[in-house]
Amino acid sequence: MKLTLAFSPCPNDTFIFDAMIHHKIDTEGLEFEVFYDDVETLNHKAFNQEIDVTKLSYHAFAYAINDYALLDAGSALGYGVGPLVISLEPFDLNTLMDAGAESSDLRIGIPGRFTTANFLFSLAFPMLHDKREILFSEIENELLNRSIDLGLIIHENRFTYQEKGLHKVIDLGEFWESKTGCAIPLGGIAVKRSLSDEVKMKVNRVIRRSVEFAFENPKSGIDFIRSHAQAMDEEVMFKHIELYVNKYSLDLGEEGRRAIQLMFDTAVANGVIPGFSGSPFLTT
Repeated sequence: MKLTLAFSPCPNDTFIFDAMIHHKIDTEGLEFEVFYDDVETLNHKAFNQEIDVTKLSYHAFAYAINDYALLDAGSALGYGVGPLVISLEPFDLNTLMDAGAESSDLRIGIPGRFTTANFLFSLAFPMLHDKREILFSEIENELLNRSIDLGLIIHENRFTYQEKGLHKVIDLGEFWESKTGCAIPLGGIAVKRSLSDEVKMKVNRVIRRSVEFAFENPKSGIDFIRSHAQAMDEEVMFKHIELYVNKYSLDLGEEGRRAIQLMFDTAVANGVIPGFSGSPFLTT
């Protein structure tokens, strides 16, 4: 059986999916037609039900829950992995928090409306509304060009912004952890609900098997990872992988599911996402 599969070209995703798409493990008869897109494009493809199995932001999943279920394998959750708010010049966070309405003119570069990063930013800074959607890899340059005042960065930009003379304003992961004590849910792997239960569970097993292979053979997919890593050096690639691929990528477990449910409950309570009924998780 052939399924469409979409994920980002970032090292954490290529690390996770390398073994299954290159037949290094038993895929139980499944084959995959693969698409690579930035996270906000993946979110919109899910809204349009274009892909059978897809990476998407947890924020975006709330808008796709009727059509997709979350798998236990392949997710990006963790501590110390949150998006960062950065600036061109040193920025006094206390001034920002105290300014209230006076901060409304600040121009914020975000990597997409439906990213989990934007969800967290909305919780931390509800007074800031002038948001400009920018491809995640271009946000640093927009700051350097003074086209925006603050930038919300994700992925490998966590490791590169200081080299460009930019400054951290706040780590939104630390903000979330201080408020909840939970790991921060960033992105998950969702499967179309219209597929049979047998296929959905098979996909989950294959992804877990692929993650296990990657952990046991971390250099196996290095050429594949590098080919999609935007000229990233190997040290940064593996820092990226170590940050985002962990025990939750093998299985969400009770702890991971609790963190995700808390994020959804918090988002609904704050009017960030619409309310929904039913479980977001894969159940058979």
